[in-house]
Amino acid sequence: MRGITEERVLEALKVVRDPDLHKDIVSLGFVKTVKIDGDAVGVTIELTTPACPVRDELKHAAADAIRNAIPDVRNVAVEMTSRVTQHDHRQKTAVLPGVKNTIAVASGKGGVGKSTVSVNLAVALAKEGARVGLVDADIYGPSIPLMMGITGRPTVHNQRLQPLENWGVKVMSIGFLVDPMQAVIWRGPMASGAVKQFMTDVDWGELDYLVFDLPPGTGDIQLTLVQTLPLTGAVIVTTPQDISLADARKGFVMFEKVQVPVLGLIENMSYYVCRHCGTREEIFDNGGGRRAAEELGIPFLGEIPIVTSIRVSGDHGKPIVLDEAPNGPAESIMRIARNMAAQVSIRNASASGNGTVDIQLS
Repeated sequence: MRGITEERVLEALKVVRDPDLHKDIVSLGFVKTVKIDGDAVGVTIELTTPACPVRDELKHAAADAIRNAIPDVRNVAVEMTSRVTQHDHRQKTAVLPGVKNTIAVASGKGGVGKSTVSVNLAVALAKEGARVGLVDADIYGPSIPLMMGITGRPTVHNQRLQPLENWGVKVMSIGFLVDPMQAVIWRGPMASGAVKQFMTDVDWGELDYLVFDLPPGTGDIQLTLVQTLPLTGAVIVTTPQDISLADARKGFVMFEKVQVPVLGLIENMSYYVCRHCGTREEIFDNGGGRRAAEELGIPFLGEIPIVTSIRVSGDHGKPIVLDEAPNGPAESIMRIARNMAAQVSIRNASASGNGTVDIQLS
């Protein structure tokens, strides 16, 4: 009998592969501890994000791998933890030293629900356990305060603005600083300067993700903002019809020009299901977002249906992703947030993926 050893446990776990990083969890350094107590084995696996889309699958696969490879094991306990990887960027480190990753949510045109998506992605990541901030970079139409259910003005501490917070997300918006009935009439440099202040003059603290809700379009203002922000990557929101997809492609080209990786494309208003008869109607066509993503060579992160409750939740300041109803739009958005977090992890993955394993035998 060979017995139960740390070498056998690690060898068994090498058959478990991360489907996004395409390596086994041992080579990636995900296995942080192995504890052996008689015929019981305990393993700690540390993922690169709490919003990992295959978290449960990896947990079950690890337990099965140990049982199958080592018949002597009678009990297996797998603990899943996470530590979000950091995007190495000199400018980001200088202006946002406590922020690990920065994500822009953009659209080639208005009216596709970009701000709604931004809010729900941020809250979804926080709901999964990540530390999240949200910047309302849409200076001309700041809707984030309403959608997040936040009123009031930020305070100043140590000469830095303190972001307001709700639903586990720290938020900063020009809407907190100006009269809501007063139009913001600024030229491009003034707008980009305000967004830059949201980075340098706001005390964000330690964050895993800072999400920027960009103004719609691909003009000079958007280009200036994208060049100003030290971004880990961007996601593009579109609707299925051809006119919106054409603008989404322009957004992709804009990010490509400034060398910001596009993490993926999200199709909003993808379809409508009648709540009375259950009939599915594809009001704006369907599947265009997936086809556009394939054409551009970027991931398709998922689709969000047209649901009255999404609009109502935004108006009431309680993002729909907080809804616990099964098979509802919240589940679709949670999946998209996990897919996006996975793409961030892929971008940040080191070439070696080496880590350390702490072996403990009782």
